[in-house]
Amino acid sequence: MIAAHRSRGNCPIAKSNAEMVAPQRREDEAWLSSEVAGVILAGGQNRRMGGADKAFLVVGAQTVFQRTLQLLQRSFPQVVVVSNRPEKYRNFEVQVTADEFPAQGPLAGIHAALRLVRYPYAFVVACDMPFLRIEPIAFLVHRLGTHEAIIPCWQGDIEPLHALYATALRERMGDALHAGTRAIRDFLPSVRAQYVDEAVMSGVEGAEESFRNVNTPEEAARFAVRVQR
Repeated sequence: MIAAHRSRGNCPIAKSNAEMVAPQRREDEAWLSSEVAGVILAGGQNRRMGGADKAFLVVGAQTVFQRTLQLLQRSFPQVVVVSNRPEKYRNFEVQVTADEFPAQGPLAGIHAALRLVRYPYAFVVACDMPFLRIEPIAFLVHRLGTHEAIIPCWQGDIEPLHALYATALRERMGDALHAGTRAIRDFLPSVRAQYVDEAVMSGVEGAEESFRNVNTPEEAARFAVRVQR
């Protein structure tokens, strides 16, 4: 489902189903926005990682998926996971859906998620960001206005899988997919998008950590991320 979008010892995880379920938001916590849902794109071929599922790389005592899910569940009133292997997520209290356009890349993943999203916008993130932080997400959410997408820039390129999309874009995404468009960057010219300059993003606390993606065993070793086989 999710193609790579950027150019550039075994440890047991949760010992019980209860430990694997992301904790519920406390009553005294506020959402980042009551108009935004969270979306996790959890797929792809993981070829550069030697076939290991990047969603289940281990950071500290948690998998990347656990960590991402917990952060989004504390931030938004709804979270949707897109995966063509839903059985991997059966122990988590979260909505899971599959692509309607299989093997068509991340645009198809976003299109599938928006079918379930109940809010005007969705914050979309991929599962190759082990050090995701809330501050850059909040920064992007607070920029919402009349734009249909908020896309941050980092290291000379866009980060379309750490970005916000209007739910109303689903129909246009479907039309684009029917027409053969697979890449998000090829779809974005048809969207009222705000691109947040790298110079602006670099001033946001946690941005450098958040955009530190891990795609290869060498990158995993460099950042002390454990690979489960």
